[in-house]
Amino acid sequence: QVQLVESGGGSVQAGGSLRLSCTASGYTYRNHCMGWFRQVPGKEREGVAALYSGSGTTYYADFVKGRFTISQDNAKSTLDLQMNSLKPEDTAMYYCAAGNTFCTTRYWARPDLYNDWGQGTQVTVSS
Repeated sequence: QVQLVESGGGSVQAGGSLRLSCTASGYTYRNHCMGWFRQVPGKEREGVAALYSGSGTTYYADFVKGRFTISQDNAKSTLDLQMNSLKPEDTAMYYCAAGNTFCTTRYWARPDLYNDWGQGTQVTVSS
């Protein structure tokens, strides 16, 4: 059974940094698309970044390009999201997700293409 557990969320002032980590059990990253999504109440879940472990290719939403970095640590079975230059609009619940196929530029940000999800970790950025 796949289990994804996020950690690293918290409260930070605008301009600060946080590093989220997703630890996976019962799952191997190889040749699968792994992603980070976020959601605020009343809005749809949106893709933040994804990584295809088969090639190491990464994908980012325009609103985080240049500020966030997604990476994987195969030895620790973690998927990390380094978030720098945080803005109040980055405030959301952040979720780790695992797919069962490769990422594509066109579809990586579609939540329905991911099979397993963590419980989420809250990120709050104050101005």
